[in-house]
Amino acid sequence: MNQSFGKRKRSLDDYARYSSIAFQMLAIILAGVFGGIKLDQWLKFETPIFTILLSILSVILAIYYVTRDLIRMGKHPGAKQNDKHNGR
Repeated sequence: MNQSFGKRKRSLDDYARYSSIAFQMLAIILAGVFGGIKLDQWLKFETPIFTILLSILSVILAIYYVTRDLIRMGKHPGAKQNDKHNGR
């Protein structure tokens, strides 16, 4: 019973981690798009230069942060190990 509870808890912990990563990625991208739109409106550009530029930069930044977080999770001692190393 304790193993079942431990697996369920680990599964919920993983779900929470990945959900927070998704919301973080969404927030970064939305901030970039919103900032680009506002800059284009403020500077009165006909072509949405800043919207395009900040959208692309925010996607790159979001991917960087997600990659960095996933690498950290892999190095974390409580992170899920490969099944080969657990003897399964």
